[in-house]
Amino acid sequence: MVGDLPTLIVSGEIDLGSLPLLSDAAARLVSEHAGATIAIDLDGVTVLDDAGLGILLGAAARARDLDGDLVLVCTTPRLRDRFHRSGLARAIEVRDRLSP
Repeated sequence: MVGDLPTLIVSGEIDLGSLPLLSDAAARLVSEHAGATIAIDLDGVTVLDDAGLGILLGAAARARDLDGDLVLVCTTPRLRDRFHRSGLARAIEVRDRLSP
């Protein structure tokens, strides 16, 4: 938790090797906080592959299915640009800080 916002803080490379960890952690956060807005903080991420984007989209969909929401926190220009180019930023709110 960061303040009142349930938050998963992710760092390093999100690629084929780390996808199961991200998927499990995101699913657990969504399930434990059904009906709430949750955040995934990606500021420490250095690599994010397409499958990682899919995990984030899936977590957002599951949160919404449970009457909650998911926001991403990211200040890294390279990742933010990727979110916009891929369309992920249209599906998931991307913030530059945890508070709105």
